Amino acid sequence: MFVEVEIPAEAALCREMLEGIPDRPAVFLLWAREGKPYLARTNVLRRRLRKLLNPPGAVVRVEYRPTGSRLEAQFALWERARECLGPEYARQIRLRFPFYVKLGLSNRFPRTRVTAQLGRAGAGCVGPFRNRSTAALFESEFLDLFQLRRCQDDLAPSPDHPGCMYGEMGRCLRPCQQVVGDAEYQSEVKRVAAFLETGGLSLTETTSAARERLSAEMDFEGAAMMHQRLQRITEVVGLRDEMARDVNHLHAITITPSAQPEAVDLGFMRHGYWQGMTPLEFGLMATPLDARLRAAAASAGERSAAPRERME
Repeated sequence: MFVEVEIPAEAALCREMLEGIPDRPAVFLLWAREGKPYLARTNVLRRRLRKLLNPPGAVVRVEYRPTGSRLEAQFALWERARECLGPEYARQIRLRFPFYVKLGLSNRFPRTRVTAQLGRAGAGCVGPFRNRSTAALFESEFLDLFQLRRCQDDLAPSPDHPGCMYGEMGRCLRPCQQVVGDAEYQSEVKRVAAFLETGGLSLTETTSAARERLSAEMDFEGAAMMHQRLQRITEVVGLRDEMARDVNHLHAITITPSAQPEAVDLGFMRHGYWQGMTPLEFGLMATPLDARLRAAAASAGERSAAPRERME
C-alpha cells in the first residue's frame, strides 16, 4: 500500500512535511507538475526526498511504500511501474530478463536455443539462467548426450545435403541428409524433452539400470562405460544455475524481513508463476505457527499470468 502526500510549494512547509516521512528503505513515486512521474527505490527515503525536492515547487505529490527487503522493493517497483510509467516501463526501471534453454517444437526437426523470451513455456524450457553464457554452456554440454541437430537452418532434407561436423562426429542424427526419418528424429526429441523436464533424471535412471544389468551379466567393460556416462550426466546437470529447471516445475518460497514490526514476508512461486507476498506476524499468536504457515500458503493461491508478466 502506497502512502500519498501532497507537496507544499513553500520551502518551510515542505521541510516540515518531510519530517513526517520515515527515513527508511522504500519505493517512491514523484508526480511532477509537468512531464512524466519519477519512480525509484531508496534505502533512506527522507534524505533522498530532501535532495529531490530542493527547491520545492516542481513536484506536486509523492507516493511511497516502506519495504522490508530488497526483494519486496523490486516487486513493488515493478508493479508500480506497470501501473504508472506506460509502455516503456521495463526500460525505465532497467528490468533485465534472464535466459532460458528452450526446446522449440514448432519446427519439423526441433532443436534447442538460448532465449530471453519465455513465451508459452511448455515442456523443455529450462531456466532461469543468470546470463547467456551459462545458458549456452549448459545447452552445449547436454546436447553432447544426445544426437539432436544444432544447426539453425530450416532443413530441406536431401541425400546431397553437405551436412555438418556434428554429423561427422556422430553427435547428430543427420536428418538433413535423410539418414533418419521424421519418426526416428521425433523419438530423440522426446528423449531430450524428458531430460529437460525431469532435470536429467530420465537419462540417469536408464543409464543406471543399464550399468546394473551389464554388471550382473559380468560385462564389466560395458558397466564401466555406463558408469562413466552416468558421471558425465551428473556433471552436465550440475552446470545449471541454482534455480534453473523446467519452468513449469519451478517452485519456491521466500522468507524476507517485513516492513511491519515483528513480522516476516512469505513469498510463493508455483509452476513458474509468482504468487505475491503474504505477511506473517509474530505478535500475539493465538493460533499455532504451523497452522498459520499452512493458512498463509493456502491463501497464496495458484494464479497464472500472461507470458509477458510471467517472464518479468
